[in-house]
Amino acid sequence: MHIHILGICGTFMGGIAMIAKQAGFKVTGSDKNVYPPMSDELEGAGIELHQGFDAEQLDNHPDVIVVGNVMKRGMDVVERMLNENMRYISGPQWLEEHYLTHKTVLAVAGTHGKTTTSSMLAWILEANGKNPGFLIGGIPENFGISARSTDSEYFVIEADEYDCAFFDKRSKFVHYHPTVLIMNNLEYDHADIFDSVHDIQKQFHHLVRTVPGKGLVVMPNDDHNLDEVVEMGCWTPLCKVGDENSLHAKLLKSDGSEFEIYDKDKFITTVKYSCTGTYNVHNSLMAIKAASYTGISLVDAAKALETFKLPKRRMELKGVINDVAVYDDFAHHPTAIKLTLEGLREKIGHEKRLVAVFEPRSNSMKMGANHEFLANSFDCADEIFVYANDSVKWDVKQLENQSKKPLHVVQDFDKLLDLIVEKSPKGTTILVMSNGGFNGIHQKLLDKLQNKD
Repeated sequence: MHIHILGICGTFMGGIAMIAKQAGFKVTGSDKNVYPPMSDELEGAGIELHQGFDAEQLDNHPDVIVVGNVMKRGMDVVERMLNENMRYISGPQWLEEHYLTHKTVLAVAGTHGKTTTSSMLAWILEANGKNPGFLIGGIPENFGISARSTDSEYFVIEADEYDCAFFDKRSKFVHYHPTVLIMNNLEYDHADIFDSVHDIQKQFHHLVRTVPGKGLVVMPNDDHNLDEVVEMGCWTPLCKVGDENSLHAKLLKSDGSEFEIYDKDKFITTVKYSCTGTYNVHNSLMAIKAASYTGISLVDAAKALETFKLPKRRMELKGVINDVAVYDDFAHHPTAIKLTLEGLREKIGHEKRLVAVFEPRSNSMKMGANHEFLANSFDCADEIFVYANDSVKWDVKQLENQSKKPLHVVQDFDKLLDLIVEKSPKGTTILVMSNGGFNGIHQKLLDKLQNKD
């Protein structure tokens, strides 16, 4: 079968392309911006790429067109596809029908931590000989790729609540039919497609409805929004982790890099790993419990995390110049920003200077969703810089008056670079947070720091 993927260079659609190719399908695809690293990964796998969304690319008459959610009515390729009655399908539905139906799926959903928890779960299975396939919305450092197909019965997938395509407005994850489901947390997000947290809860409950009675649902013990989801109905064994009546952790180091695990009052083991932050301890517990469904002991699952490496763009150290460290992180929701800064603060100590740099780039942030919580999310930083270009549709300047710490809203990118470097003497740690490329800011900061007088 020949599949042609529209929007192939996104992480999710690119992952589908890799899995389809490895599973024996002929795969081609197109995107508006075909560029590395995804283009290199796809072309290296023998996948032919087309630049742009013109109609002529369909002259090869694929058996099915897999449509990414970046595609819209009015695009030439979409109009030809519809006018000529070509067979088309969303990415999640293709994955469901042609691949996942043969697998035991372990899915990780939630507003925050999906990529890290999925990577943890995949690594636990890998380290214990399960050889899992996976599709993750980032690049797990332990594997170096975001997706793979294997002959294992187990498949780990990052389960996103965003919609599937212009013709399928359901959340992607309703197509995955997991046997094991982790729900990490639930907050309001994706303001471009959801009007309220209740709308998101309904989608999460649609997901819960698909988990079989022989499966397992794992969630935290202290998330009110998720409690309301399962109160709508849950027909699967449910494990709430995080308190003394279930799987829980006791910190041995305040930065979360070392902790003990208990199952109720029974000591399991001690974990010492390269991650920081109490949120990663939370992610670890979720992954350990989910992995136990496959027959891996709690001890063996926990021990696997000692060799776990965080995915790219999750507290990734980009470089150190003149004793100034520059970190990159994907955080873009106020809660994630707060937790990420708290974890880094504990790691570097309370004496060192911490500078936070944030780009409100997600659709929700551009629209101003949750902006009332944003200023306080930076409390652990000593100084904050917010880059607000013309795509942001609310008055970001108000953050300067709301913040307890010095906060600067800057609209000129070059000025932003100069101000950050000026306010970062030796010994400073800079944390850059964005869910996009942010104009290559990390290397530009390192270059300016190198040339600083």
